[in-house]
Amino acid sequence: MNKMLVARIRTSLAFALACAALAPGLAWSQTVTVITSFPKELTAAYKAAFEKANPGTKVEILNKGTSAGVAYTREAPAGSRPDVFWASAPDAFEVLAKDGLLEKYDPGVKGIPDKIGNYPINDPQGYYRGQALAGYGMMWNTRYMKAHKLPEPREWADLAKPVYFGHVAISSPSRSGTTHLTVETILQGEGWTKGWSQILQIAGNCAAVTERSFGVPEGVTNGQYGVGLVIDFFGLAAQASGFPVGFVYPSVTAIVPANIGLVAGGKSPEMGKRFIQFTLSPAGQELLLDPKISRLPVLPETYRKAPAGFPDPYGGKIKAKVNFDSHASERRYYLVSSLFDQTITFRHKELVAATKAIDEAAARLARKPNADGEKLLAEARSLAFMPVVDEAKMKDDGFVAVFRDTKRDAAKQKQMTALEEHWGNEARRNYERAAELANKAAATAR
Repeated sequence: MNKMLVARIRTSLAFALACAALAPGLAWSQTVTVITSFPKELTAAYKAAFEKANPGTKVEILNKGTSAGVAYTREAPAGSRPDVFWASAPDAFEVLAKDGLLEKYDPGVKGIPDKIGNYPINDPQGYYRGQALAGYGMMWNTRYMKAHKLPEPREWADLAKPVYFGHVAISSPSRSGTTHLTVETILQGEGWTKGWSQILQIAGNCAAVTERSFGVPEGVTNGQYGVGLVIDFFGLAAQASGFPVGFVYPSVTAIVPANIGLVAGGKSPEMGKRFIQFTLSPAGQELLLDPKISRLPVLPETYRKAPAGFPDPYGGKIKAKVNFDSHASERRYYLVSSLFDQTITFRHKELVAATKAIDEAAARLARKPNADGEKLLAEARSLAFMPVVDEAKMKDDGFVAVFRDTKRDAAKQKQMTALEEHWGNEARRNYERAAELANKAAATAR
């Protein structure tokens, strides 16, 4: 036989044997794709730890806001979707489960309680798991507050006070799942009408409505804003990292799980299961204690290794009055986001102008009170700080379904667009009229 031919056969056999040796594990070529809204400090830590624990594997992180992540997952065809969805918003997971985009999976991890307070840590139907716990509150820059002689807030209602005008920041719930939960927590804690009134007053005091939730804590940390409405880990991580910030849980808050779930139709479902199991293991839970992450583990035994002063939701140190209803939040998920954008995000300039006029009129009337001015001011406040959709309308399932249905036909899409345009126009008229009335009220006190 030709020597060159023999050499080629030997080379081919050697290559085949090498491939066969690698075939059983195939871990060297396996990738798990995780779509998440979490910051890089957290995702980088889990990526590094998982890849170290599973040599040859790769974690691909797709970082998107929660609403954008839901849309991305919904639009991707089966077999090409990410393997794991990981975010703070339980209502977003309800939306995914309702759309058939999550697959039931029990990682079999022991020691995690069934509930935190009255809230289930894991989905009772088995479509997603609680991976960490989260509360909602306010963080502030201590240097900024001192320079502007501002008091440290303790309750959401504090941020509606005139002293905070121009010093607050919030994100939009349509761009941030954590902001959506903050808004929902206020609505559920205070009720629809009072809750929206409070949200509108806080937004009127805001210097900005940021595009992403990250923009709020970054702005507070660097002194661009004084106070921000945030999920707890932003404030806790900034404190632990030595930044000049304070953080508080108001009494009207909720402690709910940040969740993780297996996406139906993912590219590598077995790798997705392995990743979920790792995040819930003792090693995965301990990563949450890293000062740069500062998230609350769902595994109680992890708190034994927590640094001094670390919040322990199982120890009763966080007093949360709101028993969060994720089903109610899911029911109006898109409606609340749309209503916020149409009346706040897109009309922020007009809302701020009305708020400023109301504050100035109130200050003048405090010095020179009179009945006519007080009547005008009360009407101005009602126009500026009342929701354009009343509570009775929210009980109408047909009305809510216009926004709730994810597969809208042309008629429903047209109906939704018309409602949004109406809300935006009504909000603009209300704010402009409120400013006019407030100016008239101020004039009566001259």
